[in-house]
Amino acid sequence: MDPLMVLSAILLLYSLTLLWRAFEQRRNQNCYILDYVCFSPSDDRKLPTTLCGDVVKRNRNLGVPEFKFLLKVIVNSGIGEETYGPRNIIEGREESPCLDDGISEMDECFNATLDELFLKTGVAPAEVDALVVNVSMLSPSPSLAARVVHRYKMREDVKVFNLSGMGCSASLISVDLVQRMFKSHRKMLAVVITSESIAPNWYSGNDKSMMLGNCLFRSGGCAMLLTNDPGLRHRAKFRLKCLVRTHLGASDDAFGCCMQKEDDSGRLGFHLGKTLPKAATRAFFDNLRTLAPLILPLREIFLYAARRHLQKLRGSKDTSHGDVRVNFKTGVEHFCLHTGGAAVIEGIGRSMGLSQYDLEPAWMTLHRWGNTSASSLWYVLAYMEGKKRLRKNDRVLMISFGAGFKCNSCLWEVVRDLDDTGAWADCIGRYPPKTLANPFMEKYGWIHDDAAVADYLKENPLPGRSPTPAA
Repeated sequence: MDPLMVLSAILLLYSLTLLWRAFEQRRNQNCYILDYVCFSPSDDRKLPTTLCGDVVKRNRNLGVPEFKFLLKVIVNSGIGEETYGPRNIIEGREESPCLDDGISEMDECFNATLDELFLKTGVAPAEVDALVVNVSMLSPSPSLAARVVHRYKMREDVKVFNLSGMGCSASLISVDLVQRMFKSHRKMLAVVITSESIAPNWYSGNDKSMMLGNCLFRSGGCAMLLTNDPGLRHRAKFRLKCLVRTHLGASDDAFGCCMQKEDDSGRLGFHLGKTLPKAATRAFFDNLRTLAPLILPLREIFLYAARRHLQKLRGSKDTSHGDVRVNFKTGVEHFCLHTGGAAVIEGIGRSMGLSQYDLEPAWMTLHRWGNTSASSLWYVLAYMEGKKRLRKNDRVLMISFGAGFKCNSCLWEVVRDLDDTGAWADCIGRYPPKTLANPFMEKYGWIHDDAAVADYLKENPLPGRSPTPAA
């Protein structure tokens, strides 16, 4: 045989081998969500209007101004009657929590969601190659991740990560960690668990900047199973398209706007400062600047650039043609927003030009579950799925915020039509309700009337306070 032909054949085979390896490597770098389970606590952990009012009144450190402030925040929070709290708060032990309160709160969430996740997917704990647990405000030793490994008897070589202090954006950080592992390991199965510990972190002081968390944060959590195995693609629900993380920790204002600290009396709590809106806005727009070119069609990017140029030509003071903004709906069908509170949802919706239909999943999640920190996004996603909004090839944009200050976002592609009601199974038919009127408004709406407040406090004096409020 001609040596030249032999050499040509060898080079051709070598080239084909390299191409096949590159193709295989790319295939194995995809990140899929096989399934996820949101935690639905038992009914005895619900926080109805009456109980929330009792918890507020139990705080002996509240004066009349702080009492009024708390009730006003609750009245305007957008939270409904069926959110959940930890058992020590329901039992009246919020001022003296023990370590076991926090650990048992996490165990209850982890065990319920993981049991259901393994049952739904048919995956055994021993098949899991990586485990990532994120809980910001509780970090015992052994770690929470180690407790999961111990309970489910996972393999000795399982890659385990326990993330703390990452705030409400932690679940996307966990997903980012997993997808980076997928780039160097083939056919992996990874479990991500995201939750927050409320039990040991109740603030019992009277600093208004640290009282807000008590009004908004509720118990919840989510466990999800991810893989990069192309052979499991047909079973997957979502494929990760891109993920962008923005961190403004170098800024003093951004770093200090959300912080666990002690008040002037030494009581531990979570401080939400006045610079928070500014830090959130900057992080949000910095994140979108990086994200937009990754998810939007070129046509929309060119149109936006042209509109911006025309606006500059007309002069910055010319607002007759309205604000120039990117139309994210050209690249996204669904918007999965962090339910940090009414102001957060309204602010994102206004900035991105979203409709009430787009914001409905976030509003309904806030009403039904409250702010469950890093797991909030997955309750919003579950609402979309329960309402049968998610069809094959749809794109879902997730946006979350967290202490540091951070804004993280990612885009998921829906792999198949979805209709699982999940944690919403017992109530999806009632949503959206005809009205989102807060039950607190009916019971405590008089808080805006100073005379009514005075009458109420005469009949219901605060603990350790005079029955007659100061003028």
